[in-house]
This record gives sequence, C-alpha cells and structure tokens, in this order.
Amino acid sequence: MRELPDLIACEGCDAIYQKRSLHHREIAVCVRCGTELGRDFSRARARILPLAVAGLIVFIIANAFPIVEIELQGLTNQTTLFGAVLALYAEGMSLVAFLVLATTILSPALQLIILIYLLVPRSEAVQPPVFRWLLHTMQALRPWGMIEVFLLGVLVAIVKLSNMATVLPGIALWAFGVLTILLAAIISFDPRYLWQTVAASSDEGAP
Repeated sequence: MRELPDLIACEGCDAIYQKRSLHHREIAVCVRCGTELGRDFSRARARILPLAVAGLIVFIIANAFPIVEIELQGLTNQTTLFGAVLALYAEGMSLVAFLVLATTILSPALQLIILIYLLVPRSEAVQPPVFRWLLHTMQALRPWGMIEVFLLGVLVAIVKLSNMATVLPGIALWAFGVLTILLAAIISFDPRYLWQTVAASSDEGAP
C-alpha cells in the first residue's frame, strides 16, 4: 500500500483531507462527521513524561506495601498484590493468578516503562528500530491494564469484609487510588504524536 504523508483520512467517515501543521492547542476535526483528525501535540511530551515517571513511582509503592490488613479474633493478616497472586496460585487457581498478574502488574508496569522510554528526549534525529516495535507493544498492552477494575474489586471486598472483621486500608490501597488517577491522565495521551515522530524521523533519514 502506498503511503501518502500529506493526506489524512477521517476515522469516522473516511473523508480525505490535506494534512497541515497545527498551532498551539489547535484541534482539527472532520467537517462532515465531527471526528477529531488531529491536535497539537507539541507540549504532550513535557506534560505526559512527568506523569508517567510519577505513575511508575506510585506503582512501585503500591506493590511494595500491603493493600489491607484484616484483624479477626485477635489474628491479623496482610498481603501485597504479588502476595495475593502467589496465594491464588497456591490455592490451585493458576489461571486467575495469571490474569491478576498480567492485568494488574505486568501490563501497567510495561506500559509505563515503555512510555517513559519513548518520551525521553533524544539527541539523534533518527529513532532506533526498537522504537517502532515498542510503540506497537505499548498500544497492544493498553486494553490489558485493569488497575481500576482491581481497585473497584478491592473496595467492594473491603465493604463486605468490614461486617465480619476489622479491615484497615494499607499504604498500597491509597497508592492504587492515586495510580488510577495518574493512569487515567496518561492513557488520555494519543500515541499518534509518537507515530508522527517516527514518520518525521523516517523522512529525515531517507536519502
């Protein structure tokens, strides 16, 4: 398929437009269906990179400390998210343990690490080959990050357990709350900005 870098197709109605550079905070929309065609991403890197770094730090805190502490008849028990994964595996629920590990630990961690790597400013004009592969990987991982679903499940469990035992929220629970807010802001970042960077570097590297 031949690529036409000067044209852009509307994702809503397939209308074709001439691509043009956008000014600060300018947004281009389709005049036929109103679908967003593009927006100015010139300051996206400066805004998203600190959020991604903060998200990674909060993610480490969320996984390093216990989520909740349960007290029942003088006995206390507490665990981290990874400890819960190991407990599920030990109880014979290996599939559930793998899903929890993949959606609440591996996927969010890889997304944040890859995004930070992609957004770190580089001096060279041409992006390394792994840049394109990482961008594909990050987009493939996006649907599998389910921190907010996990947090909602934990809150429901705390409410139900509070009638039978004393449940004390741990540092990790608050960290997961902050992480959910950070991830919501980070996921709003449109990867098209990075693809535009790849296209620009390819044009500069072309003979």
